[in-house]
Amino acid sequence: MDQPPPDSIVVHNPWTFLRRYTSARIALGRAGNSLPTREVLAFNLAHAQAQDAVRAELALAAFQHQLETQLGRKFVQVDSRAADRETYLRRPDLGRRLTSASADALAQLRATAQSFDLALVLADGLSAPALEHHAIPTLQSLFPQLGSWALAPLVLVRHGRVAIADEIGALLGAQLAAIFIGERPGLTAPDSLGIYVTWDPRLGRTDAERNCVSNIHSSGLSYSDAAARLASLLTAACRLGSTGVSLNQFSSASPLAPPSDL
Repeated sequence: MDQPPPDSIVVHNPWTFLRRYTSARIALGRAGNSLPTREVLAFNLAHAQAQDAVRAELALAAFQHQLETQLGRKFVQVDSRAADRETYLRRPDLGRRLTSASADALAQLRATAQSFDLALVLADGLSAPALEHHAIPTLQSLFPQLGSWALAPLVLVRHGRVAIADEIGALLGAQLAAIFIGERPGLTAPDSLGIYVTWDPRLGRTDAERNCVSNIHSSGLSYSDAAARLASLLTAACRLGSTGVSLNQFSSASPLAPPSDL
């Protein structure tokens, strides 16, 4: 007796057409009491990509070259107290603080420079590929909206957590800090970038005192939309003199005036 074709044992879900609207794992179908083989393999691949992203080291030299050639802006490279990737993953607290040498370098920079309205920080976070893929295009969309704002040199951090921007912003004397950081990889986006904004950055700030623009990646928030949302947050933060739970998220962009004009 002829065997049925392999596809005949797979029961397709009638809601499969909805998958075109989302990257979520819906309407996977079934093969007996299990998932179809292709869906199991796709899940295993996504899980492996997420694991690889968490452990990937930032390609420092290549990324620095991109900053110089594609942005043409000055930057400072600093380090957190997490000396390597393994330490960074096991000790989140060390990723929130700068080494003494890095802190001294930023303090010296502030002593020889003007005051800054905004410190932009770039950190590998939990997904170095996210920073490598999406930070520069987002910054390219953002810079034209910054107008006459006084910007600190870009600060590039290895093995950094979100809160490290508090120390960086305080050392630079910046009114606002915005950190571009690789988010924790998920099973649909191993290279998602987030941007966290903090008014009056200083040690001891909490997550409740920040706002976030998240899910910046090829299938998520576009670079132009992310830049527009960030611009609106920065403007609103200056008007309110605060960020976090007291600041509503704005979805539409508005012209970004320098703080002195607000």
